[in-house]
Amino acid sequence: MDPVKDYLTINKASWNNTVRFHLESDFYDVAGFIKGASSLNDIELNLLGNIAGKRILHLQCHFGQDSISLARMGAQVTGIDLSDKAIEAANDLAAKTHTNVRFICCDLYDLPNQLNETFDIVFTSYGTIGWLPDLNRWAAVVSTFLKPGGRFVFAEFHPVVWMFDDDFNKVGYSYFNAGPICETDSGTYADRNADLHEEYVMWNHGTAEVLSSLLQNGLELTAFEEFDYSPYNCFRHTTEIAPKKYRIQHLENKIPMVFALTAVKRPPGEFKIFSREY
Repeated sequence: MDPVKDYLTINKASWNNTVRFHLESDFYDVAGFIKGASSLNDIELNLLGNIAGKRILHLQCHFGQDSISLARMGAQVTGIDLSDKAIEAANDLAAKTHTNVRFICCDLYDLPNQLNETFDIVFTSYGTIGWLPDLNRWAAVVSTFLKPGGRFVFAEFHPVVWMFDDDFNKVGYSYFNAGPICETDSGTYADRNADLHEEYVMWNHGTAEVLSSLLQNGLELTAFEEFDYSPYNCFRHTTEIAPKKYRIQHLENKIPMVFALTAVKRPPGEFKIFSREY
């Protein structure tokens, strides 16, 4: 099997095998979530603002916790994910939480063939774009599903994080998209002792690649922030500096760990770059 040609098959199998362990993990705390806990963090909540009544498309939703959390805030939510096992679990979780969320199982790039409507907000977060080889196609999908004036809200682990080896002792990977990264890993970020040995294919994407792809697809950047912590304890050698704020202990606050942004789809005929209009 050619790992690059068959990356969808490889990654779908990997995520399907991972779902069961994530559902049972303390990391995702499904029991607490069913009782009413939100899975969203301050970083994305501050960018989202009041979403009551908004129609939101959540890309790469995994088993639906963030989608359901958005719906609990009053939004009408559609979540999509490549993994059929994740979507099956998402529908089950929505039923258990008595939440109305629509879930669709498909490859992100194929979504325009599966869905024909637009949304007030497109949302995606944490550990998503690394599974995609082409960010221009990704940004085109985002733009396709945003109505004019609609917002894209995005929080993601910083590409500097992905330069390091797992122990954060040395730079092992390019900051830039230097091609596919094909590896096999044991366990999962949510349960390092899980009996899992999965092959995966990923790509690193620098911030310039992210921003350029959005700009080239008609999206105007309205906010961009970097954070020196992760809201998730999903890396090795972390220390908790405050509730839900984790850093790599020996790197302290010396590297960015997350970035977040919002971008607006300009109405037809209106072109704007930052504060200068043409």
